[in-house]
Amino acid sequence: MPPFVYRITKYDPAHRDERGHYIGAEDTVSDHGPVEVAYLAAIAAFAEAAGIDQLEIREPQIGGFAHFGLEPPVDGYGLADLFPAGPAGFHDGALVPIAVGLELVRSMLRDNGAWCRLEAGGAFAVHVGWDQYVYIGSNQPCETALARTRALGLFPERLDASPYDFAPDDPAYVQRPADADYWGRLHWTVSAHRAVFLEEVFAVNASRWHRLTRDNIETVRSQLAPRAQLAIWPDLLTDVDTAVAALPDEGLVEIVWEDEDGQITSTVVDETQFEAVTSQLATARAAGVVSMYAGEDLPLFTAVLPDSDGVLRARWQTEPTPSDRNWAFLKTLRRGQVVTGTVTTIASFGVTFVDIGGFTAMINIPELSWRPFDHPSDVVSVGQEVTAEVLDVDMVWERVPLSLRAVEEDPWPQVAQRIGEVVIGPVTKIVPFGVFVRIEDREDGFQGLVHTSELDESSRDVVEVGDALTVKIIDVDLARRRIALSHVQALTSTTEGQAFD
Repeated sequence: MPPFVYRITKYDPAHRDERGHYIGAEDTVSDHGPVEVAYLAAIAAFAEAAGIDQLEIREPQIGGFAHFGLEPPVDGYGLADLFPAGPAGFHDGALVPIAVGLELVRSMLRDNGAWCRLEAGGAFAVHVGWDQYVYIGSNQPCETALARTRALGLFPERLDASPYDFAPDDPAYVQRPADADYWGRLHWTVSAHRAVFLEEVFAVNASRWHRLTRDNIETVRSQLAPRAQLAIWPDLLTDVDTAVAALPDEGLVEIVWEDEDGQITSTVVDETQFEAVTSQLATARAAGVVSMYAGEDLPLFTAVLPDSDGVLRARWQTEPTPSDRNWAFLKTLRRGQVVTGTVTTIASFGVTFVDIGGFTAMINIPELSWRPFDHPSDVVSVGQEVTAEVLDVDMVWERVPLSLRAVEEDPWPQVAQRIGEVVIGPVTKIVPFGVFVRIEDREDGFQGLVHTSELDESSRDVVEVGDALTVKIIDVDLARRRIALSHVQALTSTTEGQAFD
């Protein structure tokens, strides 16, 4: 809210008790007459004094299942004449001229069912509260507007802040933007599920549903209301009888159905309306039920549309899904970062899964160790705490490959320095083109290949696994991580050494 904040009311401060409660005779609903006109004239005076000719709709809301206003609800929530193109025009960030803004204030004063904050950046704001309380904020004192307000018979009072200033439920929670990574994941999700359903929420309690296929994602995307909140649901619509059977005995649910023309409709009802809504489903070809209680039914993931410049200005706050929490965590990671986690699973196909802060990352077999091993369990065990390097952060697939060996010194350059060295090691494997010999005295020691051509003729047919064999390290291919050995050259070197002695 701008620095100069005023509460504008029809309630004379002299008619308040010691606790500030109004005890006069003024009614707490709109008179639909001169007092209401005075409110609108006062707001117009403040806007003129501040040089404001249009207002931005923020945090729009439309009346939900329960109506708490003292006046009866109005069809269209008082918006029909203001947004001829439909209620989706009443969205966060919509710019309206002062005249339309005043009509929105009129609708809010009358409790017609729609509510929003009206703002002009940090320069001006109008909030409408309960019982005909209006709060105006300006970046200047607006003395002429204050005088005009008093002349209209209203009572302006200076405050430190509006009680209707926006305050996030969780200041640390960051809503996921519908950016390139988001649309990439959505395309992948549609491909995996063949079709999913997108719930487009353009105002609190106001949404549209879209069936997404591979062919229509971009078409639907182009038609979304600016700054809408998006929720992706899998397999929402099922057999109608199955959906009806899923209705709870009591409680608040959103029933979604698709008619024979493919039109998707939704409504929020409780057990008192189940029978009436069920009758509307008689001609539906599919339907679904979503609980309205926190934590009971969650979409696959959510997001909010950023503005055309890519900046996320909508201030939606919703219960994050597991995928949303993964996204928030992945945003904290970067390639090359060193993390600590706990091994949770060693899959049958060899991949090791590690919990890093509640997110499951993965280590592929080659990244477990520089040294040879037969199975991942030779290197790690379930429950073991490990330190690894992040190789990549895939925001679309929500995958994080790790490397254990990246945080260890690469021993291969040291092996390369041993070229020409003669060692004695056990034969570990016999293959048609030669034998493998371990050249280090440790279970996970490096092994090299003695090609058949480098085997002494007397040994070719008799050597067995486990036999000790004298070999010479003749080459180390650092790029391919291969060691070439020679039994023949080792024997020659040994003979030459003995002759020299």
